Amino acid sequence: MKAEVVSMTADNLNMEAIRRGGEILKQGGLVAFPTETVYGLGGDALNPQASMKIYAAKGRPSDNPLIVHIAEFDKLAPIVAEVPEKAKILAEKYWPGPLTMILPKSDLVPKETTGGLDSVAVRFPSDKIAQELIKAAGGYVAAPSANTSGRPSPTTAQHVEEDLGEAIEMIIDGGQVGIGLESTIVDFTEDVPVVLRPGYISLEMLQDTLGDVRMDKGLIAADSKVRPKAPGMKYRHYAPKADLAIVEGSEEAVVAKINQLAAEAKARGEQVGIIATDETKDRYPEGLVVSIGSRKEEESIAHHLYEVLRDFDQSAVKSIYSEAFYTPRMGQAIMNRLLKAAGHKIIQAEE
Repeated sequence: MKAEVVSMTADNLNMEAIRRGGEILKQGGLVAFPTETVYGLGGDALNPQASMKIYAAKGRPSDNPLIVHIAEFDKLAPIVAEVPEKAKILAEKYWPGPLTMILPKSDLVPKETTGGLDSVAVRFPSDKIAQELIKAAGGYVAAPSANTSGRPSPTTAQHVEEDLGEAIEMIIDGGQVGIGLESTIVDFTEDVPVVLRPGYISLEMLQDTLGDVRMDKGLIAADSKVRPKAPGMKYRHYAPKADLAIVEGSEEAVVAKINQLAAEAKARGEQVGIIATDETKDRYPEGLVVSIGSRKEEESIAHHLYEVLRDFDQSAVKSIYSEAFYTPRMGQAIMNRLLKAAGHKIIQAEE
């Protein structure tokens, strides 16, 4: 089976294709679709068999929870046991948008969808194509990123086709996504809201809205052995085929270290990949150098991250060295994804 690919834009929706996609989902099939963050692999969130199909298509461990996508505010109440006041405040400010909230689940949501947990991750995407498909499917669509588990998340329909084109029924091509990193995940099952995955909505933005919000300690450590409460907490993600390492330090030290590593590789007859920025790309004489964007425009780095990692898969490089990106607002989210892609392999550049 090869997936049907249907192209449309938010300004020119193909409602007939969306209706067909909704029917596929209602019948237990799988449809990939764009959101403002990355492409999602959709299945009926209330159908246990559909959730198991998602795990199988991705090769995803079944204890890794799926996010339930809704497209109307009144769809939240039936799938959760309660909505804390702070969750209501956050929803009013950031929904529709790149925010996922973890709440106690109701009996309506099968544990196959929640990875066996008594909580459910819920998101209301702002993408118009996603919203119309969710409505056509009955209102509840479970959708992790539409990639093979462990690979860089897809930001175009072509990425989805590369990974899952033979495993699902339909791909809705809405062009390149806007943000390029998955949603921020906030856990409301604790006394204090906890960020389980950083994203476009930063910790500072959440604290400005709610006051006391903390970052999960597991985000800055290597993958833990505890059961994941949110997508992507336990397993290696976003990884290119080549070995990836992040080089940390001052700009001068990082450039010097990467150039040293590239020269050593060249002496062995190997070429390395280098992830640089617009500001530094011309400072690397060796290797396959790719600019991820400008440090002055953090969104450009986030937007291009997965695309750059995937593009390296088309090259012959066996090793990739990336500058670190501790930028002011989105640095937590960017580095969270990069660290997972690198398996937490960090090289400290000596001053």
